[in-house]
Amino acid sequence: MLKVINGGIETLVEDWPGRLGFLGKGMAPSGAFDNVALGFANLLVGNPPGEAAFEVTGGFFEAEFGLNTAIAVTGTPKAPLLNGKEIPMWESLEVKPGDVIKFSHIGQFGFRWYLAVAGGVDVTPYLGSKSTCIFGSYGGYEGRKLADGDVVRLLKPSRSLREVIGRRVRKELIPPYPREWTLRAIPGPNTSPDYVTAAGMDYLFSHSFKIQHTSNRSAYRLEALPDSFFARPDGGVGGSHPSNIIDHAYAMRGALNICGNTPVLLIADGPTLGGYMCALSVINADLWKVGQGTPNRDFIKFQVATQAEATRARVDQKKLLTENSLT
Repeated sequence: MLKVINGGIETLVEDWPGRLGFLGKGMAPSGAFDNVALGFANLLVGNPPGEAAFEVTGGFFEAEFGLNTAIAVTGTPKAPLLNGKEIPMWESLEVKPGDVIKFSHIGQFGFRWYLAVAGGVDVTPYLGSKSTCIFGSYGGYEGRKLADGDVVRLLKPSRSLREVIGRRVRKELIPPYPREWTLRAIPGPNTSPDYVTAAGMDYLFSHSFKIQHTSNRSAYRLEALPDSFFARPDGGVGGSHPSNIIDHAYAMRGALNICGNTPVLLIADGPTLGGYMCALSVINADLWKVGQGTPNRDFIKFQVATQAEATRARVDQKKLLTENSLT
């Protein structure tokens, strides 16, 4: 088991790909914000792909292990402490009963860590996923973030600890964590010429947008668009603002919702439909980058991609998250 000493800013149980198949019921997929970091963490400790782990956002999480097992920490490059000593990241290591892991605040780059434990996290799946949806209060550990004093059960490892302890991600395959995140995206469905001017789309794919402090697992809000972005004076029957349309489904995860003049990336726990236009969709292979963008500090820049490029990138990412990436 894992006993929580300090729940930190926001620590959740998340798996991948999350709770799929329920958008029509108004239920977001949730899941790990950074599936690449989660994928590598699971690989290191010998877990099946997508097994649940602990997503530590912002920092200050502290917990005590109650068993002998293997762990791995990936994500933002600010190493946590184990019994007061800094541990290597992107590498599996042994922990023993009574060992305490402690995360400080994030460093200069990135925003989330992933702590995987050999065997995985023992929580009851809800609609096929262990992921927490904090806005719906379901899944994960009691449908909420971890709090001081919580005791989380851990599953028995499927492989011998001797097989996995000491495994590392090849250095050249550890993702970079920049200050400006380039996200490949496909324009549409609400775009030029009906909803957005040609100049407005050029602005969308050339401007570097600062991530706003109001961002969370539901939506990453970016700095406002100019009025010249819109091709209409108002929303017609949809509403008074040109961003308003008749309600339609949102392409979750990764739709760029235009709410008034504010572009909003709908991510893990975002809404599944509404009455605002969506100007583009971030490709699946780049969604992990959003989860590492730090609000009020980092920037996002969109780059045009085709459907064929999006498919190739997703295939390449799947190949990356295999045993061949480890030493």
